Amino acid sequence: MDALIALVAAYLLGSVPFGLILTRLTGAGDLRAIGSGNIGATNVLRTGRRGLAAATLLLDMAKGAAAVLIVRAYLPGFEALAAAGAVLGHCYPVWLRFRGGKGVATLMGVSLALAWPIGLTYALVWLAVLFGTRVSSLGGMSAAVAAPLAAVVTGYANYAPVLAGLAVLVLWLHRANIGRLRAGTEPRIGAKG
Repeated sequence: MDALIALVAAYLLGSVPFGLILTRLTGAGDLRAIGSGNIGATNVLRTGRRGLAAATLLLDMAKGAAAVLIVRAYLPGFEALAAAGAVLGHCYPVWLRFRGGKGVATLMGVSLALAWPIGLTYALVWLAVLFGTRVSSLGGMSAAVAAPLAAVVTGYANYAPVLAGLAVLVLWLHRANIGRLRAGTEPRIGAKG
């Protein structure tokens, strides 16, 4: 029963669509009708409002971290389930007919909360690839793949299975981006058009 409570509570917290809420509150329109149509920070950036995109990024990270930390405080031992629930909630929110974001920021939040070395590795890989290539999707996917490897290397191998599963989810949700990367048509941050 505790496992189910941890999973459902984390899912519900993860499913709060901060990108959609912020863009609506500030009059930026319906985020689902802009760009890729997803609710994450990269799509919020397409509204031209960098502050909103940054706020969305931080809030999506925070909800992932909060889910893990709350479960750690009240249902210790089920942190991995909370991590999975939070990311699944962001990617498949019940409030939006299960059409959400791609999980990159929320996965960073859960990685940080599970163990700071995993989160630090995630952040460094994400930023290095993002600034090195200016391709948001490549940074996010690289960081997601790095997380389970970091878990093993830094002594948190118990979290590697859930992080590996979430990395596969992130890659799956980026399948269109992968196709564009292979074709050389994936947009770069700051590029015109």
